Amino acid sequence: MKIQRIITIAALLYSGVLTYASSVWAQEAHPAPVKEIRPGYLSGYLATSELPDSLSLLAPPPAKGSAAEKADGAFSHASREIRDPNRIRLATADAQLAFPTAAESFSCALGARIDDAETPFLYQLLRRSLTDVGLSTYRAKNTYNRSRPFVVANESTCTPREEASLRRDGSYPSGHAAIGWAWALMLSELSPGQSNALFTRGLSYGESRAICNVHWMSDIEAGRLMGAATVARLHGSEEFMADMKAARSEVQSQRVKGNVPTRDCAEEAAALAVKIPAP
Repeated sequence: MKIQRIITIAALLYSGVLTYASSVWAQEAHPAPVKEIRPGYLSGYLATSELPDSLSLLAPPPAKGSAAEKADGAFSHASREIRDPNRIRLATADAQLAFPTAAESFSCALGARIDDAETPFLYQLLRRSLTDVGLSTYRAKNTYNRSRPFVVANESTCTPREEASLRRDGSYPSGHAAIGWAWALMLSELSPGQSNALFTRGLSYGESRAICNVHWMSDIEAGRLMGAATVARLHGSEEFMADMKAARSEVQSQRVKGNVPTRDCAEEAAALAVKIPAP
């Protein structure tokens, strides 16, 4: 009887340990909740005072009548000549920064699924870094308040519903280009074997803004600089680095599981093969 009682107690204790361990694992498998700064957008990792200063880092946008402004105009015209339906669809999709849609933007280049269920740390990492990178562009945006290509040319864009807000939002530098390049850098750190594909995708993400007729090339180039600067600054955040470590494990787990992107990667590859012609 004593032996049976001991075995029963041991079994109950073991079951309790497993239950507790499972509970702890479940908590650790998902990041802690983060407050939103506005609906759909999470608080970033950096305080406003810690963000790179776009106004001091960037030169002013090209002066009127300058060679640089003429180059911007020529590139904008060449970008609008793109008629390939796959590339237009990709450019239109790239305009969408809201999650969960935005999470899929780099899944093909990464070669792994990115969503809140399978990769919660990576998913939140992208959401929070979007805020930091996007905000890093606004001192220059608000100061220069540069008009966008579609406004200057009195034309349409690939996102007509956003045109009213885009008219009020400065063109220089491009927030989308900054975010796309930042994500490419971060993801290449998580998965070095996919670096070239990720860099290519990061560049195309910015070019989508020219194809959509909402940014000049100098906006895009300046945005990439701010994206890189913000990623460098984020590496000084212990919270960011902890999430990067967890996200790296998630990406590795996706490869082991064989979880492929839900996005149509063949269509994306066809779109990326379409290049903006030289002006």
